Amino acid sequence: MTTTLKIDFVSDVSCPWCAIGLKSLDQALERVRGDINAELHFQPFELNPKMAPEGQEITEHITQKYGITPAQAQANRENIRARGAQVGFKFSMADEPGGGRSRIYNTFDAHRLLHWAELESPAKQKVLKEALFKAYFTDGQSPASHDVLVKAAVSAGLDEARAREVLASDEYADDVREREQFYLTQGIHSVPAVIINDRHLISGGQPAEVFEQALRQIAAGG
Repeated sequence: MTTTLKIDFVSDVSCPWCAIGLKSLDQALERVRGDINAELHFQPFELNPKMAPEGQEITEHITQKYGITPAQAQANRENIRARGAQVGFKFSMADEPGGGRSRIYNTFDAHRLLHWAELESPAKQKVLKEALFKAYFTDGQSPASHDVLVKAAVSAGLDEARAREVLASDEYADDVREREQFYLTQGIHSVPAVIINDRHLISGGQPAEVFEQALRQIAAGG
């Protein structure tokens, strides 16, 4: 008998550990295929809700926000890139051909677009989320750019004209803020936060083995 679990993946498109965590969760879900089905929903969280549209240079931002040195920030990026490679996700660096993420951007419009995508199709929402991770972390594109967001939406099979209409308006702004506030009040202050059946929390970009064990325990009623 197959068990269906509801999974809320609370994350930001500018969060590298969220990209790693999603890849790991995907691997875990593949391992439990046939035993467990997942209803996956992506929920909004902004790491930098007050970030200006033009963004901020990444090393400057990280050192100021976390009180670390540029060398420590570089070491963290190398660790993230290695973890990404382990799960099959490519993090490009700014000095590589084609560039990489060199700035941190405001992601509110990306979350509005993801909210709309979920209303259209949860499956397409996931494809859009993955496209946004790739656009930012692999291709070095701005998730604040409406052109980048629309291109990602089209690649996910969503309607281009409707995507542009959503972004040109304030549609779903209240919905996104309401969801963000809900998860903050639930004690979610770092991401990724993976919430299963509205009750069980798994924090961070965990290895696939951790997700698999949790999924099996929860499905079994543990």
